[in-house]
Amino acid sequence: MAIHFTDVEFEKDVLQSDIPVIVDFWAEWCGPCRMIGASIEELGNDYAGKVKVGKLNVDENPGVTTKYGIRNIPTILFFKGGEVVERHVGAVPKRAIEEKLLKLL
Repeated sequence: MAIHFTDVEFEKDVLQSDIPVIVDFWAEWCGPCRMIGASIEELGNDYAGKVKVGKLNVDENPGVTTKYGIRNIPTILFFKGGEVVERHVGAVPKRAIEEKLLKLL
């Protein structure tokens, strides 16, 4: 299951995480975001305990969205040690996300 990240908890949940984190920046009105939503949920289940996988609603969390320069969604940021190590913009197959995820482990 994907975690729902927020501006308030982002530093604790993502930047201070002792395991890699994938953050899917999305919005309710975004069709391509819904297309990859199921893949994000599945990866959260598949890699539970190894990688935190979650979503951040850009409409509800403008602080983090602005900080990371998110202008197009879906955007997926891959964090390791509190730093962005990979970025993907646009809807992609689950396998493409998983390949980048595996590089974090």
